Amino acid sequence: MSVTTVPLRPVSKGGLWLLWVSLAALVAVAIGFAVFSTPRIGFEVVKAGTGPSPTKADVVLVKYEGKLDDGTVFDANEQAPMQVAQVVPGFADALTRMQKGGKYKISIPPQLGYGNRETGPIPAGSTLHFDVELLDFRSEAEVRAMQQMMQQQQMMQQGGPGGPGAPAGPPPGAPQQ
Repeated sequence: MSVTTVPLRPVSKGGLWLLWVSLAALVAVAIGFAVFSTPRIGFEVVKAGTGPSPTKADVVLVKYEGKLDDGTVFDANEQAPMQVAQVVPGFADALTRMQKGGKYKISIPPQLGYGNRETGPIPAGSTLHFDVELLDFRSEAEVRAMQQMMQQQQMMQQGGPGGPGAPAGPPPGAPQQ
């Protein structure tokens, strides 16, 4: 049996450039597809805030109202403390873009909200719409320190060591036993 060989002609320099340009265009299209097919939140600044933005490790205090596509209010709160890391991904993303004192309108697609889970009054696959005002935020360490101070004050008020209601010690100037 005999195999016929076919010699390959050399590729011209113009052909190599065309190959590289085509490859670059293909990569650009793939990146564009990945960027535009990734779900994103809608984020509108109604009133700009000032200062830095919270991080995922912070605790925020927000005023908010959450609605469904049909305008049904599913939740609202005048002063809600929230750990940024413990809310749905879309809401966490939005919070890290806000500044203290700012007011925002946010739309969260189902993939970044509750997805295909029904949660209370929120049907599965719902887009969530929020009006949010960032009242304040603190680091988790600051919040823990504030909680400890409040607990100590409560102990003092409820008769903890040395507080009102604690066993009386000797009157001032009395001899110690």
